[in-house]
Amino acid sequence: MLSRQLRTASSRAARARSSCLINSPALRNYAQAASAQDSKPPVPLYGLDGTYASALYTAAVKSSSLDSTSKSLAALSEVFKRDAQLPVILTAPTLTPGDKSQIIQELQKHMGGQDKADTVKNFLKTLADNNRLSLLQGVCEKFTTLMGAARGELDLTITSASKLDPKTLQRLETAVAKSEYSQGKKLKVVPKVNPEIKGGLIIEIGERTIDLSVSSKISKMNKLLTDSL
Repeated sequence: MLSRQLRTASSRAARARSSCLINSPALRNYAQAASAQDSKPPVPLYGLDGTYASALYTAAVKSSSLDSTSKSLAALSEVFKRDAQLPVILTAPTLTPGDKSQIIQELQKHMGGQDKADTVKNFLKTLADNNRLSLLQGVCEKFTTLMGAARGELDLTITSASKLDPKTLQRLETAVAKSEYSQGKKLKVVPKVNPEIKGGLIIEIGERTIDLSVSSKISKMNKLLTDSL
């Protein structure tokens, strides 16, 4: 797995005592042309990972590499799905400049040569330079949101306690598409699994959240009991 390769690469870099700093611009310089109307992200994003995702979107548009950037991040998203240890490695506080350089090289291998303009490579260097590699997974997710918005799509996030089968997801998508919540837009289903909700569903579409989870019902029942005592 990639995490094992990264551990090996990190150890090798540590033994070599690499002190070479990564030459990458600060975030504010990375998307310095963000004021250009045609490169403005289609929707506002929140959180630090949203800020970086927006900066990457701007840079990709300005360099005419939006499609290849999207494909590269989609490939990295698949790596995160396959390797649960990767986020742990990226958040390690002991990463040296040499470790980060090795990590970037390994991540590039998983993009399949799609990053023709080096937009993602430069972005990864920016994250490394600012000690923000831990944000990469969130950036990948939020960049998908930006691409969907640019295509006129609306994310439909369906969270369940266990994995839902395709037929159930299709029925839910059809039901939401017929409702006022879809705003007449094409829906992009994003299934998520969170055992902590215990059962039921949490449906997020746009800025709306419909919480039908068992954990939510239990919380409401506990509050009722507490208030009545």
